[in-house]
Amino acid sequence: METETILLIAETEAPRIDAYLAENTAFSRSKIQNLIKAGAVEKNGKQCKANAEVKTGDSIRMHVQRETGVSMPTPENIPLDVIYEDADLAVINKPKGMVVHPAPGNETGTLVNALLFRFRTLSDTGGATRPGIVHRIDRMTSGLLVVAKNDAAHEALAKQFALHTAHREYLCLVHGNLKDESGTIDASIGRHKTDRKKMAVTEDGRRAVTHWRVLQRFGTETLLDVRLETGRTHQIRVHMAFIKHPILGDEVYGSSAPKLGLNGQALHGYRLTFQHPKTGETMSFTAPLPDDFVTALNRLGGTVPNELFSQDTNQSV
Repeated sequence: METETILLIAETEAPRIDAYLAENTAFSRSKIQNLIKAGAVEKNGKQCKANAEVKTGDSIRMHVQRETGVSMPTPENIPLDVIYEDADLAVINKPKGMVVHPAPGNETGTLVNALLFRFRTLSDTGGATRPGIVHRIDRMTSGLLVVAKNDAAHEALAKQFALHTAHREYLCLVHGNLKDESGTIDASIGRHKTDRKKMAVTEDGRRAVTHWRVLQRFGTETLLDVRLETGRTHQIRVHMAFIKHPILGDEVYGSSAPKLGLNGQALHGYRLTFQHPKTGETMSFTAPLPDDFVTALNRLGGTVPNELFSQDTNQSV
């Protein structure tokens, strides 16, 4: 069996690294303890013990054997909307409906398959089946992702997301008319107790923080500008449903099928800001709203908030 390296940047502190990895990976605690005993886990470049303390920003590498029979992603000639590219990274505007990386049931047609065809080199510290993938967005969410072309860039970018110095902003249409003009949702998210395919607000979940502000009101629907402080699975969708304002077209966490011309949920990652991993320059990029989102806004009597996009030239700033 081949060995692959998986990189994690700690987003929270923990008293023991074995417990932290068991919570934040697909491996059991006993499996992780065996890896640690075998010297296959490193914290900040050094082998560690199972009771090693984890601090926010720590770099953790796990060297694991890839199971035989697990198919590796192959290059596929799939069109990509590349917003920016240099020797270290690329910024991609992912379309709605595209899965980010291969998984059971979605082994082809993913962003990873397209990246392997488009770029000569990609980082591999995120795991062999996720080359270049620093962070993810849902299949039915459109918007911006940064992809790492080498391991140094991957680690530097991953650390920014873990320390919340990289910023992601979204536009979404939600059901209802929110009482306030802005707010913050600070509610932990974990796996749903009965439906393991869903996430939910839970007391024993991982801390999740979402900031929102109202842009336009339509009476029965509202356009929001949302900024993620943390990046949990399905975070915006779960949080908006939690405050009783689910995203339009979200058939998992909402209650209605897509309407107003929407093709799925009205959630788009329109802005991504981070520091270049090599130069340290602050870079900010925007991606225009997809056509179905614009159609929905127009049918509600709203307009595209162009002022949010006019600040950006898709270059370093």
